[in-house]
Amino acid sequence: MDGPLAGIRVLDAATLFAGPLAATLLADFGAEVIKIEHPGGDPVRSHGAQRDGVGLWWKMIGRGKRSVTLYLGAPQGQELFRRMVADADVVIENFRPGTLERWGLGYSALREINPRLVLARVTAFGQVGPYARRPGFGTLAEAMSGFAAMTGEPEGPPTLPPFGLADGIAAVTTAFAIMTALRARDRDGHGQQIDLAIVEPILTLLGPHIVAYDQLGQLPPRTGNRSSNNAPRNIYRTADDGWVAVSTSAQSVAERVMRLVGRPDFIAEPWFTTGAGRAGHAAELDEAVGSWISARKTAEVLSAFEEAEAAVAPVYTAADIVEDPQFRALESIITLLDPELGPIRMQNILFRLSETPGEIRWTGPPLGAHTAEVLSRYGVDERALTDLRAAGVVR
Repeated sequence: MDGPLAGIRVLDAATLFAGPLAATLLADFGAEVIKIEHPGGDPVRSHGAQRDGVGLWWKMIGRGKRSVTLYLGAPQGQELFRRMVADADVVIENFRPGTLERWGLGYSALREINPRLVLARVTAFGQVGPYARRPGFGTLAEAMSGFAAMTGEPEGPPTLPPFGLADGIAAVTTAFAIMTALRARDRDGHGQQIDLAIVEPILTLLGPHIVAYDQLGQLPPRTGNRSSNNAPRNIYRTADDGWVAVSTSAQSVAERVMRLVGRPDFIAEPWFTTGAGRAGHAAELDEAVGSWISARKTAEVLSAFEEAEAAVAPVYTAADIVEDPQFRALESIITLLDPELGPIRMQNILFRLSETPGEIRWTGPPLGAHTAEVLSRYGVDERALTDLRAAGVVR
């Protein structure tokens, strides 16, 4: 199937996570994504777990893309890139601000080649300001956005997530920004530049902490797995050493939970009528809920909560996810045939469209697998390709 983004050509010249993942999301829905890699490869190929020397993270983030090696620091690479830009719709890059300009590939130069081009620039701190040229990764965004300060146990240190949270949020935001710019291009007839700082999307998703500080002078405390907005809300251990998460954001659910665990007396307390009031008595509520859960096995807990129409979920690992019937019903995990690793399971596309569904066309390809195929479109024959290989411009 072509997918709703068929006909959109994306040059993914970014590395590691935020920019490349945005391109992956576009590829999932039919965009032709040409992954432009340094001849040494995107660092994500060697990042994290590997099997037989093959990077597993790459297999997911490189899915649906054509891999082309091209050294943009060389004049021959820059000239080829200009040819590719001429019929591209989108370029995604995450070089340090000023790098593209130094190569003669800044937005003003690319716009002259292709006025309809959308250039998405994804960096830690954006294109302007005193930090713009600093090197940075999602970890710094998680620290500077306020996320780490409010995450962790009350008496413990600020805590970072064990995965690329800020990068992932920035990737989804970048894909949205690109689609917004393409829609504007349809209306106005010309492209534009997107300046996306990785620190900003996570700053927005953290909620009203800036407003609360501005209006009340409040800073959110670290509360561990508890919430300052409602209770009971925590992770609880079961009798068979499982873990379950309970949330009571709605008043009616909080009341059902307390009836279920045999403590309806709490419901009559004046403080129980609001989430903030319950959060102020989290220790008492946790004791009631936790003691009830700890006396029962995980399956019994889940069944009782479901019958009571109270919100609960088991704490899963990947081993649990691939066996869960709900994920199977949603087809959240898909099996693909990889030319290097054989059958491989990974997360499916983010959402389902009823009329124009997306599709994962292939897993992350070997480095440079499509170099000859793609560059042939731009006048590079076998002889020229040999010369470029010899010069180290392609691999």
